[in-house]
Amino acid sequence: MKHTPHALQTIAILAVTQILSWGSLYYAIAILAPEIQKEMGWRAELVFGAFSWSLLVAGTIATYSGMLLDRHGGRLVMGMGSATCGLGLILLSSAHTLPIYFLAWSILGLAMAMTLYEAAFATITHHFTIHSRQAISTLTLFGGFASTVFWPLTQKLNSLMGWRDTYLAYGIAQLLVCLPLHLLLQAKKTAPPAETAAAKTAQNTAPNTNRSHSLQEALRNPTFWKLAFAFSANSFVFSAMSVHLIPLLGQIGHPVTLAVFMAALIGPMQVVGRIGEMTLARNAMPQTVGKFTFAALPAALLALILFGSHAWAIALFCILYGLSNGILTIVRGTIPQALFGTENYGAISGAMSGPALFSKAAGPLLIASLIQHASSPDVIFTCLLVFSLASLAFYLSALKTR
Repeated sequence: MKHTPHALQTIAILAVTQILSWGSLYYAIAILAPEIQKEMGWRAELVFGAFSWSLLVAGTIATYSGMLLDRHGGRLVMGMGSATCGLGLILLSSAHTLPIYFLAWSILGLAMAMTLYEAAFATITHHFTIHSRQAISTLTLFGGFASTVFWPLTQKLNSLMGWRDTYLAYGIAQLLVCLPLHLLLQAKKTAPPAETAAAKTAQNTAPNTNRSHSLQEALRNPTFWKLAFAFSANSFVFSAMSVHLIPLLGQIGHPVTLAVFMAALIGPMQVVGRIGEMTLARNAMPQTVGKFTFAALPAALLALILFGSHAWAIALFCILYGLSNGILTIVRGTIPQALFGTENYGAISGAMSGPALFSKAAGPLLIASLIQHASSPDVIFTCLLVFSLASLAFYLSALKTR
């Protein structure tokens, strides 16, 4: 598909705002949390707990945010999200008490639901309709550089002016960069009532056409819930490993330098996976691509359990883990449209992502608790393997049901 200038503008706007939003909302905390602990004297559980709380807030309102996106489009909703994000980051930069710190992250949880991938995917889907897959793949390719840009940038800003002014700068960037860019997005087009009714009638009566489902129809469909559980179990593993991978590799007996070097493979592999999806798998259905994505994670964990003492097994794990995580983002963005249509994509995608955001928040905390009582890292890896196998089973069952 050849993109029009308006289409290219949409992708360019969202590429810039996704990098800025992911960087400030999601990746910066990994660098700034130790500085917050040092200044405020809070335990790590509280500092990261507020961030986990923001993910729960985002998961709670994801469906409602999706409904707003379906009704009003990305210009209004993502613009509101940028304003909310800017105010939340500015409040966070001035937080001196725990209640204000949690309030700031609560506001940022609202912003996450209106600005991150789910909102961007809904905006793209309503703009490109059935041709949205290539645009989603392109956007995630740019979004994959958020950590590459923001980890060193946050480290540099923190060393120059501290965590408060770093978050303040990110808040101002949301208001001065992301908000104006989101307001440049095309307004959602509304077809005349007669045209809309005729289109729906044609869609519902045409043979071999995947009609658009309402949110209520999707929620009554077993396929929806199996997919939601598949993404949720998968997110639990990914979020837990993103926090605990390097310490666990150290417990196996690998030097920290080797563990960090191997973990550094994950980011590039995510990009490689997305490029592969755009080129080698561009003609494959999202359902087929998802089979590889969900199967790669248990294969990676099995390599750790069986051969974790060898450096090559760590490298294999990081390669498969990165490929799977990179492609999963595209599958999560494209499969709701493939199975349930485009008309109510935002609401359905938001509802499907809700349980995954809860799992993303719970994964690091639950695995941290389990680590304290586990006799060896293999216990942790086996637990995560069970979750990854469950996610694969739910996914395959969803396709069979469909």
